[in-house]
Amino acid sequence: MTTISDVRAREVLDSRGNPTVEVDIRLSDGAVGSALVPSGASTGANEALELRDGDDARFRGRGVLVPIGNIEQHIKPAVLGLSALEQESLDNLLLDIDGTPNKSRLGANAILGVSMAAARAAAQSASKPLYEHLGGDAVTLPVPMLNIINGGAHAAGSTDFQEFMVVPAGFDAFRESLRAGVEIYHALADILRRRGLSTSVGDEGGFAPPLDDNRDAVALVIEAIERAGYRPGEQCFIALDVAASELNKDEYPSDKLIGIYEDWVGAYPIVSIEDGIAEDEWDDWQSLSSVIGGNVQLVGDDLFTTNTELIRKGISMNAGNAVLIKLNQIGTVTETLNAIKMTQEAGWGVVISHRSGETEDTTIADLAVGTNAGQIKSGAPARGERTAKYNRLLRIEEELGDRARFAGRQVYERVLG
Repeated sequence: MTTISDVRAREVLDSRGNPTVEVDIRLSDGAVGSALVPSGASTGANEALELRDGDDARFRGRGVLVPIGNIEQHIKPAVLGLSALEQESLDNLLLDIDGTPNKSRLGANAILGVSMAAARAAAQSASKPLYEHLGGDAVTLPVPMLNIINGGAHAAGSTDFQEFMVVPAGFDAFRESLRAGVEIYHALADILRRRGLSTSVGDEGGFAPPLDDNRDAVALVIEAIERAGYRPGEQCFIALDVAASELNKDEYPSDKLIGIYEDWVGAYPIVSIEDGIAEDEWDDWQSLSSVIGGNVQLVGDDLFTTNTELIRKGISMNAGNAVLIKLNQIGTVTETLNAIKMTQEAGWGVVISHRSGETEDTTIADLAVGTNAGQIKSGAPARGERTAKYNRLLRIEEELGDRARFAGRQVYERVLG
């Protein structure tokens, strides 16, 4: 049996220059797995707790020595000698040690770091790539949803809506899809420069120009698609992350938002809207689904927080038709896999997602392939913490060779026909 022989944790930096947790796990056969934990800016109320030190004398209170100490004092003694191949048993033990509903005792960042590092160590021990360890014979490369205009909590002074993404789904291979996204990203930069608009970027690498209206951002994405030589509505589409929980409800009540989306979906090649309604407005999510759910993917992020109890509620209420999956929202690999399985069994869409405070860790790329998720969000095709995921997918596609399949347009079949 391959057992855990050592656990080490350290404080490193994420893409926003904030501390985060890195964990190394060594196994008895010499295999080593490492993992870095991301951090969100726009977070759901039901997310597992990211534990910070709160010591203003270090890193403005955002240090992570407390969760690292929890790994050393509470987790390491409990997991030494356990099999890394038994991911579910390991993760359940971590939950038992913590004993809280939101992982507030040890910190979700401590728990997730150990959970992901164990999965990576187990994959190395078995001489398998992580996607194969997680998903067996899965071979589907996801459609990238590239955030090329940042707003909301990700870019002050830009749009109210948080993300405007290009979705290059109409291609035969991931590499072709990514190339289109890159060319569109650079075409957008050219357009902004010619108009004298800022090409500074937000947290996720997308441009953050000052725009008068959210609709202007949609028009810019369409113009960039065309300028790059691609066909909107055939090869490339648009996705939005509104992050409605972050909006002023007096300015953007749910009925107004639903009207905006109904208008936009009829006018533009929009295939996906994430967090179109605030996380606590379940009845309005039902209304949104009844109005446009047959014409567009409606993704719950803050609504579901990768939590099977909330996903089950959404499925039963017909509130949305897709789930955003974030490892650090729930805190373990096993819980994440369970959330994906429940979503897929309901026939809903799955979108594997990064966070705005990211690292060079590429686990989500392997997770997307290993679960046949079909969609991935990793930000713009720029900044190393974003391109690390896309580059990992390129390598997986090459590794799979003729076996590789690209999710393509069919992942949006229910809305594109």
